[in-house]
Amino acid sequence: MPPRETHKAEVAARLAKAFDELGLAVHRDGDDAFLVTLPGERRHRTLVWLIVGAHELLVESFVCRKPDEHAEDVYRFLLQRNASLRTVAYALDAVGDIHLVGRLALSSVTPEEIDTILGVVLATSDADFNAILERGFASAIRREWAWRVSRGDSVKNLRAFRHLIGE
Repeated sequence: MPPRETHKAEVAARLAKAFDELGLAVHRDGDDAFLVTLPGERRHRTLVWLIVGAHELLVESFVCRKPDEHAEDVYRFLLQRNASLRTVAYALDAVGDIHLVGRLALSSVTPEEIDTILGVVLATSDADFNAILERGFASAIRREWAWRVSRGDSVKNLRAFRHLIGE
């Protein structure tokens, strides 16, 4: 095996061990890609891809689809949040969907650093999720609330957005 591949294999083995020690639910896709499922509070769960490259570990997590409205306000909020984030930053894909993305040198991949970066991704996406929804999906939230009330359905999981409804 070429030296670079050996290094990638060693890093993948370190990742697998770290996930096991942390007790995380992980799906492995090939030799160098891991999908980690993290439980959340505001979001039901956060999925995080960790992909071992030739020189770095890519960390990526989908946060939210492209805002329906006030995209400029949402993106401004995300850029301002980037100033206080460690290891990851908000980024947009080609269609405007929101992701958290980070890169670590392969030499920095330790169980402690993996625990830290996964904690940052989870804390950030969970803490910012409602703020993103309020800015970019307020009309959809109002429509959903009205539809559920008209049918007598529960609005329990929308309670965090009552202030948008006027209650």
